[in-house]
Amino acid sequence: MNSEWPLRALEDIAKEVTVGFVGSMASEYVENGVPFLRSLNIDPFGINTNDLKFVSPEFHRKIKKSALRPGDVVIVRTGKPGTCAVVPDWLDDANCSDLVIARCGAKIRPRFLCYWINSAASHHISSHLVGAVQQHFNVGAAKKMLVATPSLWEQDQVISVLGSIDDRITLLRETNATLEAIAQALFKSWFVDFDPVRAKAEGLAPEGMNAATAALFPDSFEESGLGLVPRGWRMLPLEDAYEINPPRKLKKSKVAPYLDMASVSTQGHVVRGVVEREMGSGTKFINGDTLLARITPCLENGKSAFVDFLSVDQTGWGSTEFVVLRPRAPLPPYHGYLLARHPAFREHAIQSMSGTSGRQRVQNDVLGRYSVAVPSDEIAEAFGDVVGSAQQKIAANQEQAKTLTQLRDTLLPRLISGQLRLPEAEVMVEEICA
Repeated sequence: MNSEWPLRALEDIAKEVTVGFVGSMASEYVENGVPFLRSLNIDPFGINTNDLKFVSPEFHRKIKKSALRPGDVVIVRTGKPGTCAVVPDWLDDANCSDLVIARCGAKIRPRFLCYWINSAASHHISSHLVGAVQQHFNVGAAKKMLVATPSLWEQDQVISVLGSIDDRITLLRETNATLEAIAQALFKSWFVDFDPVRAKAEGLAPEGMNAATAALFPDSFEESGLGLVPRGWRMLPLEDAYEINPPRKLKKSKVAPYLDMASVSTQGHVVRGVVEREMGSGTKFINGDTLLARITPCLENGKSAFVDFLSVDQTGWGSTEFVVLRPRAPLPPYHGYLLARHPAFREHAIQSMSGTSGRQRVQNDVLGRYSVAVPSDEIAEAFGDVVGSAQQKIAANQEQAKTLTQLRDTLLPRLISGQLRLPEAEVMVEEICA
């Protein structure tokens, strides 16, 4: 690979460089419609659907200048200027606000351009930020940004190596989403819809389980103070079935893992990252705890996390705007996270909120009155075995994705600059992925 690749301005190698819609959007969002990307939906190298908004087809047509196509390269202007991704094939009809949009010409591959911007273009971007209060990267500076333009063959070789890593990362994340969806479906079936009990009451064999597990479930219901419950089960208020904000020991000023609200996803239990920080004022948690955002709009947006990122016997801390949930025995720890994601529970939490507009918070006493079905110890253990295995696999996949991300970020600047030859990079990828 040659480090002396020719440099050309983006406007000379792109068919078009424009900007997403700039203006007030609050009144234009609809529940379903055309996906509308904002800066927070752009990660380095990929699109995330956290708090994804939608606009009507009519508004989409009205602002067609900012319409997106698969293969478009989008660059964040404000927030984390320069963060760049390629619009994927599955996002074949979308729009956006406040993003630079580059539509590649014949001499540049979208994915190579994305790699270049996320790595080698950082100095250009940081030196061309404007604005006193909130700095942003404008489209004029984007057009003048110099981009390496090796031959298409060389670009394809770089894409082949880095793309193989990205594809593995994507597959791991998709696998995690599938594993969590399976766990969520099982939670709803066993503890909300009581499917195994209803099946046995009708003389049928419960689906999706072996005979030994099916035998654990009763075949009828009985009345409880909080409604019908499978025979032998208890229906308890959350404050009795769970610990809410349980006491955790962490001395003031002790350096410990810190999790802020921004690092909590609206989808999936995995957090984006923690930092080491002296303990100040905040919630405290240990592995196995579930974190539920208690403030608007974070709760409505779905911010929740399962704590599995600490060392054994380590206590972490985080935002004061978390509610910490911990199931009491016999319920397994992951029950807490699955409950936190359950729509009926989330709606109950949202309805419990009070306070001034824009600063409403969950009221723990109201949250504590939510009804939780508590089964026999044997059923709780069987459930814990299944969902605990899924949680552990998700955590392992996340660790592998983190390792691959670090490898990609190490290789990227060296490949882009031509300092690392492709055969060497391929060997490094094979060793990590073996």
